[in-house]
Amino acid sequence: MVAGWLMVASMAPADDAPGGPPQDAFAQARLAMVADQIASRGVKDARVLDAMRAVPRHQFVPLSIRGDAHADSPLPIGYGQTISQPYIVALMTELARPSPADRALEVGTGSGYQAAVLSRLVAKVFSVELVDPLAQSAAATLRRLGYANVTVRSGDGYLGWPEEAPFDIILVTAAPETVPPALVAQLRPGGRLVVPVGRVWDVQDLQLIEKDAAGKTSARSVIPVRFVPLVKKRDG
Repeated sequence: MVAGWLMVASMAPADDAPGGPPQDAFAQARLAMVADQIASRGVKDARVLDAMRAVPRHQFVPLSIRGDAHADSPLPIGYGQTISQPYIVALMTELARPSPADRALEVGTGSGYQAAVLSRLVAKVFSVELVDPLAQSAAATLRRLGYANVTVRSGDGYLGWPEEAPFDIILVTAAPETVPPALVAQLRPGGRLVVPVGRVWDVQDLQLIEKDAAGKTSARSVIPVRFVPLVKKRDG
């Protein structure tokens, strides 16, 4: 299948599904999530905390588990993929040090939640998802909720998005066994790459990789994590 680009256009947010908790209940759950799971664990960036309070996480999980949307854990979204634990989303975003003028690449769109959080913090988000139905669904959700500065592409995350490089920020939301060279190459001097690294059955290492003005990279370990694997596209 040829990779496709799914443009996200601005639209007004949709109402919650009939029969679900009212919007104000979800808003209160988000406030509690940020206070109890994120700020209390040391995430301090005020812009990141505000984004986590604002993005309706419940809209990015399957309707059948929407009541668990703010739980302190990852949740399944189909096709063997997950939406990351709220704390990990916030931590990775803070580590990337997003600025309003930044261009960001996300590898592993999933449900679109991380892209939505980033969209409130940077100028433009490009997001790559290998599983085409997830890419289509995430693009539709982001479009419905009005995240106009996000573009989703169906493709191989190991290759990044060379046509739009370089990027100030790259976030990888699934774990490669080693850091993909293409992603390092697409990082702008002065940029930050946040990526979990390791085999799927091992405890992985969340790394912050920075590229200096001369193009030299340095890496530091942050915390042990466990992510689904970053899968390569198969030929044919």
